[in-house]
Amino acid sequence: MSKKVYIESYGCQMNFSDSEIVASVLVKDGYTPVKSAEEADLVLLNTCSIREKAEYTVLQRINEMNNLKARKKGLKVGVLGCMAERMREDLLEKKKVVDLVVGPDAYRTLPDLLSKVGTGQKAVNVLLSREETYGEIEPVRLDSNGVTAFVTIMRGCDNMCAFCVVPFTRGRERSRDPHTIVRECEQLVEQGYREVTLLGQNVDSYKWTSPQPLSRGEGLPSAGIVANGHSPSPVGGGREGAVDFADLLEMVALACPTLRIRYSTSHPKDMTDKVLVVMARYANICKYIHLPVQSGSSEVLKRMNRGYDRAWYLERMVSIRDHMPECAISTDIIAGFSGETEEDHQQTLSLMNEVVYDMAFMFKYSERPKTMAARKYADDVPEDVKGRRLAEIIETQKKKSAERMASYVGQIHEVLIEGVSKRSDENMYGRNTQNSVVILSRSFNGTELKPGTFVRTEIISSTAGSLFGTVIQVLNAEPVAA
Repeated sequence: MSKKVYIESYGCQMNFSDSEIVASVLVKDGYTPVKSAEEADLVLLNTCSIREKAEYTVLQRINEMNNLKARKKGLKVGVLGCMAERMREDLLEKKKVVDLVVGPDAYRTLPDLLSKVGTGQKAVNVLLSREETYGEIEPVRLDSNGVTAFVTIMRGCDNMCAFCVVPFTRGRERSRDPHTIVRECEQLVEQGYREVTLLGQNVDSYKWTSPQPLSRGEGLPSAGIVANGHSPSPVGGGREGAVDFADLLEMVALACPTLRIRYSTSHPKDMTDKVLVVMARYANICKYIHLPVQSGSSEVLKRMNRGYDRAWYLERMVSIRDHMPECAISTDIIAGFSGETEEDHQQTLSLMNEVVYDMAFMFKYSERPKTMAARKYADDVPEDVKGRRLAEIIETQKKKSAERMASYVGQIHEVLIEGVSKRSDENMYGRNTQNSVVILSRSFNGTELKPGTFVRTEIISSTAGSLFGTVIQVLNAEPVAA
């Protein structure tokens, strides 16, 4: 009988993408993915360490697994991902429920580790790698809507931001062979997917160098292809055989002209105008950029070791708007970082008012072990002050989100339908190129709209978080992936 595995993912999109790699490894080892822990022989929790709250949530879930183990004899529980690397000893020694601890670069070793667990031993592998990209592994799409998918283009991070634990839990940057990325995107098109998000901790630092010069005969887009009236620019400069992120974006856009392309996450110090030129050139590259600012104060940014100041970030905003006036921008903001003064906080609010983000992820500062901030700076902003500043940041963003959403009313947007609205079975939801959620009627001219359908939509109203539209034309009605 087939063994059954349930994988539960926490944190960033990268973790969800990694879970699909894990599923692929385990399927080849005879496991079948299932939808709940109760029906599984093996439960894997793919964890996040970016904030203390994220770790606490996982630790609570591990305690719940202890109760499930008592009811289900033979159940094995493993912890994967960033917490596995950071808390391996604590997880194995203090959390007796955990049988298996595996870091982000060790998923290929899961079958061997599970064999060890099968003999009654604990198993652990949290070694970080300078080469592992899982580039040739075809992911098993878990909980897929059949419309959108993730493709990881690089792993790790070299930035060493003072507040961030990622370099310690995911290791150094390494980029995946662009040919394998293009092939995976082409496979998604063949399977009926309509949108891909290219993932990396810092996609703007993607760089892959071929051992020999590249040519368009090596699986790269044909020089004869024309996209949206533009001939493709030389990929990677040709002679050097180097591919940067802008080159990769163009390769995917040309190879998969029917696939909508997003990416995450960018870093302000590394985003180039070359990327913006490519984004503006191709209609199938979404006009949306997530560009975390973290703080509006140059002094705080310096302590954060972000590699840019307020003026640099605002210059990037100007360049984005110059290349793509319709581009949406979202961000991350931390309230109450070490040494943050009231003046620093006010500078963050003023930057938010100047940029006018479509959306933001906003958090109180949470000191993480091993980071530069934990070693060098006191966590000296009182919790009540952090809470008050975060509340002001959230309130400011609500107003700006409402302004941005309202600015779309009356416009015609192309929307990709993803599924049935959570609030009403009578409606569907999708997203426009700016990544805004658009709510639509479930039918058009008496025909029910299906996920994976592109529709031209007039935006008729808005809230701070959503748009509401009326379909005026169905652009495609092909089936999506099963």
